[in-house]
Amino acid sequence: MNNPVLFSLQIYGISIVIAMLVAVLIKVMVSVTGRLERSTAAKTVPHGEVCPVAEGIPDEDVAALSAAIFAAIGAHHILHISPTHRTWSSHGRTAQHTSHAVLQRPQH
Repeated sequence: MNNPVLFSLQIYGISIVIAMLVAVLIKVMVSVTGRLERSTAAKTVPHGEVCPVAEGIPDEDVAALSAAIFAAIGAHHILHISPTHRTWSSHGRTAQHTSHAVLQRPQH
């Protein structure tokens, strides 16, 4: 009777050890790749001209957009920033939302 219990405890212990080894390996890989990315990001600071910005857009928004683009895809030249107008996407969104509306039936 003790043999199956002892065997299952051994298997359980081995699985715990393997899980801990995998967790430590993942932690090491994340820290190494993080250090490599930080060192390459520090070397590639963007230098260039300021893009044309439409009137009424705060400088903080331009700085935030530039930083987000640089963080996501690296050094990139922003061609134009301006406020959006109502386009086909907003009309499509409106059509989608109103298609689920409950129909108003006349009361008799």
